[in-house]
This record gives sequence, C-alpha cells and structure tokens, in this order.
Amino acid sequence: MKTSDVAGNYRQALSLLATLFFMWGFITVINNTLLPHLRSVFDLTYTQTTLIESVWFIAYFVASIPSARLIERVGYKSAIVIGLLVMAAGALLMIPAARLPSYVVVLTALFIVASGITLLQVAANPYVAVVGPPQTASSRLNLVQAFNSLGTTLAPLFGGYLILGRSTGGTSVAGAAPLTAEERLADAQAVQLPYLLVALTLVALAFVIARYRLPDMAAGTRRVRAEDRARHSLWNHRNLVFGVPAIFIYLIAEIGVSNLFINFVSAPEIGNLTHQQAANYLFLLWGSMMVGRFLGSFLMRSISPEKVLAAFSVGAFVVMMVVLTSHGKLAMWALISVGFFHSIMFPTIFTLGIRGLGPLTEEGSGLLIMAIAGGALVIIQGWLADRYGLQASFVLTAVCELYVLFYALWGARPTNALAGQAVGDQVEGARP
Repeated sequence: MKTSDVAGNYRQALSLLATLFFMWGFITVINNTLLPHLRSVFDLTYTQTTLIESVWFIAYFVASIPSARLIERVGYKSAIVIGLLVMAAGALLMIPAARLPSYVVVLTALFIVASGITLLQVAANPYVAVVGPPQTASSRLNLVQAFNSLGTTLAPLFGGYLILGRSTGGTSVAGAAPLTAEERLADAQAVQLPYLLVALTLVALAFVIARYRLPDMAAGTRRVRAEDRARHSLWNHRNLVFGVPAIFIYLIAEIGVSNLFINFVSAPEIGNLTHQQAANYLFLLWGSMMVGRFLGSFLMRSISPEKVLAAFSVGAFVVMMVVLTSHGKLAMWALISVGFFHSIMFPTIFTLGIRGLGPLTEEGSGLLIMAIAGGALVIIQGWLADRYGLQASFVLTAVCELYVLFYALWGARPTNALAGQAVGDQVEGARP
C-alpha cells in the first residue's frame, strides 16, 4: 500500500475516533449535572455526592488492565465496539435505577458506564499518540481531545435542560425548602429520557464502527514488543515515573472543579443561581477547555509542550487563588477560567509520559490511563467541603496545579529514552 494511502486511511480513522472522544467527554460531564440532581433526590452530603464520582473513577483503576488484555486478544476495533456496548448497557441501567429509585443501583450503573469508557481510553489515547511523527504527538492528541471538550461543552446544556430543568430540585434556588417524598420520586425519574437517548446513540455508533475498516495498531507492533520489552524497565524513564502521579493528581483538580462547580456558583455569596442556571455557566467552563485545547494544539507546533504545560499550570494556580480569596462574580468567573488552563494538561502529560518508551509504550500507556483513577480522590475535596466549607476546599485544586508545574519543569524530561519513532514507524507501516 502506498504511503499516501496509509496516511489517508489513518486520517479517516482519526476522524472516526474523534467521535469516541466526543461521546465519552459528553457522558462524563453529564455527571456534573447529575450529581447536584442526585444530591437533592437522595439528600446527600458533599462527601456522599463526591463518592458517586469516586466510584466512576475507581472503574478506571479496576478496568484498565483487563481492557489492555482484551485489546490484545480481540484487537482495537472489536474492543472499541465492546466498550461502546458496555457503556450503553450502563446507561440503560440508569432507567430502573431512577424508577426504584436506588442510590446503590445508580452507583452500579455509573461504574459500568465508566468501565466502558476506560476500554475506549486505553485503546484510543495511545493510538492517536503514536499515529504520526513523535514530535507532534502532543499537538495531535490535544487536537483530538478538543473534540472530547466539544462533548463536555455541550453536555451541561443537555443535562441542564433534560435533567435539572425538568426537576423541582434543579429549578429551586439555594436554601429552598427540602423536597417532599413525592417531589424526590418525580425528580429521580427525570434521568430516564436523557440516558435512553445516550444508550441509543452509543449503540448506533458501535454499529458504525463495527462496519468501518479500522487499522489495527496492535498487529504491527506485537512482535517487536515481545522481543524488546524484556530488556528494558519502565522505571528507568523519569518522564513516565513522574507522569503517572501527574495524571493522578491532575484528575483530582479537574474533577473537583467540575463536580462541585454547580454547587459553588449557586451559593448566595457567589452567583446566587438555581442549579439549572448554573449549568449554563458549566457550559462555559468546558467551552473554555475546548478553546484551550485548540489553542494548545496550535502553540505546540512551534513551542515545546513542556513550556506550554508550565505556562498553563501557572495560570491555573493563579486563578484558583482568586477562587479561594474572593466572592461574588469574580470568584465565579475565576473558577470558569480554570477550564482554559486545565485544557491541555491531560493530553500533554500523557504524550510526555510515553515519550521515548519505544517498545514499552503500551505498558506505559496502560499505567497512565490507570492513573485517571485519581479522579476518585475527589471525595477528599467533598470531605474538605463538609468540614471547612465549599470555597476553602478548592485549596486542594491549587496544590494539584503546583505538581503539574513541577512535572513540566523537571519531571517530564526523558531519561534512558528508547527509539521514540519505533512504535510510530510500525503503525505507519501496518496494513489496515
């Protein structure tokens, strides 16, 4: 097959994969409107509310290694289809969970959805990172992740209208009288329609991908890895060793901001909004992340990703200090702006983490995806919010930004780098 034909096939494949990034971003951020909704329905504390998101991210820790093994057995295309169907099954389980209603069944349903997303993450992130020149890997992954951000930008509008906008708790101002038992039951059932629509979309996307001739990255690289991986150790690569906790810690910051955003900006001393109104501002938080990823992708074509990451982490720390020390609209807009500075962090840390791993790229990618489980520690911020106040709890986010800065300035420097182009060359030459 001609080189131009191979490049064309991979451009088409990346375009299709962009829809996956969109969908798992969309579904993940529906949680940001779902959590304040469930807090009203089940009368939860902040700790109990963030436990829901912790269960979501525990799925990344539990499902990452099985996902990698499944991909090796069935290939990337089949694994992606399976992941989409698993997500659809979890979305459908939200319907009986709402009808009961049951907090435990909700947790189970969200765990299943997150397990399907984990499978997609393990497959798609390294695929995008290695398809093409290694020097533009960060730019390429930021570009595709921008479509993930498009999903996260639209999800609050979807959830705000179909979940919060159709519930008593979602349209009540902060401090309103507690819901009656009848109102709680009616509010719980508001999630049935949106999750049915999500499930149908996922099944349709699985059907499209099942019929698409997606190139198999694993087929062209398995022999090389099997021969070479035994001679090398992941722990000799500083950029990976410090990259795993960088992903872990960054997720604490991102998930803490997004999950507690609606409650924060709804507070009388901040925005004095209903939850439905606050969801419209959540749209701006994720929209700024989308803008940041497009901009970051452009900047990294001429500026090293380490420098861009360092600049964005400084910006994130500054605006979080404003969140901690101010009130009213200033604090609200500062929290919205942190989405812009968070935008490039995950894809940039990921590509810096696997840089120079050569035949160890697959194992390194698995560890970095497993580190997404750091989002489960958002429960710590929930505990801080219950004990010291919601605004004070964002000190945890500010501390997380400092570790990302450390990684950009020192931890991301590769040591014992192997042939960085090795995996990319194999992928470019693999026949679809």
